[in-house]
Amino acid sequence: MGTETIHHNAMVPHDAKADIASRCAELAERIARHTKGKGNGAHPTAIAQLNLIRDDASTDICSVYEPAVAVVVQGKKELMLGEDTYCYGAGQYIVVSVDLAVRGSVIEGSSEKPYLCFLLELSPLQLYDILDQIQAEASSHGSTAESTTRGLFASDVDLPLLDCALRLTQLLDTPHDIPFLAPIIIREIYYRLLTGEQGKWVRQIATSGSTMQRVAEVIKMIKSDFAQSLRIEELAERANMSVSSFHRHFKTVTSMSPLQYQKHLRLVEARRLMLTEDADATHAAYQVGYESPSQFSREYSRMFGAPPIQDVQRLRIA
Repeated sequence: MGTETIHHNAMVPHDAKADIASRCAELAERIARHTKGKGNGAHPTAIAQLNLIRDDASTDICSVYEPAVAVVVQGKKELMLGEDTYCYGAGQYIVVSVDLAVRGSVIEGSSEKPYLCFLLELSPLQLYDILDQIQAEASSHGSTAESTTRGLFASDVDLPLLDCALRLTQLLDTPHDIPFLAPIIIREIYYRLLTGEQGKWVRQIATSGSTMQRVAEVIKMIKSDFAQSLRIEELAERANMSVSSFHRHFKTVTSMSPLQYQKHLRLVEARRLMLTEDADATHAAYQVGYESPSQFSREYSRMFGAPPIQDVQRLRIA
């Protein structure tokens, strides 16, 4: 088990640190204004790929994160990806490169000073288009052998990326500018990610045939029909890997086995069915693929810390 706390880079000049802090404060003010009175969670905006996140409590997270870049400008969050724990806060960002099953919580946020985050969905197709244009320059600097990495990574935010996030959020105050300017700024954000500190990992999202992309395709297969029994040989064949190689790469990217990943999807969906569609525990268990209600209850309690009925009651009261 590993815990990764992202420490701010001491090598950044003092003036740059001050500029980053200033821009984080301005972006936090804008996110707070646009999410005021809307409650906790991710709030869609007039810019299709952009969500603004606000959380003023120690909210438990148990979800599936889709590819995105998230820039934190206020507060702090802790995420658990399988056996790994990531702790990151204001002035830092994470990139999620494939659909990942995560757990965690906001560990710094209050009604007076909520956790605030800029969240932009990532499109592999758009990333590929930009990568295709900068590939020649990358090749001139020498190629790096591909290696598999986690599907989530975190870094300190730099001024160019933070400026892009601020400019994109500013467009919410001039909605008539969004159709023309938002695509340009989003394209710049993608460029900054591809050429930034974590660029070599972001590139795997958009590189045809990369290990990351092949695992991502299998993940989408599992998500599309998670109630059915997994056939690992079929998944490995789809990824064009041997069974042993597939298991190894899948766990490297997601920090869990395919069966653990499927279990997470099933339990999260069962929780949703009980909470939003008023399904009872037995019906929810069968709907997501469990054959034994008692096994479902045991695994649900292990994941959420309480049996299904108690957990749903607690969520409704909260």
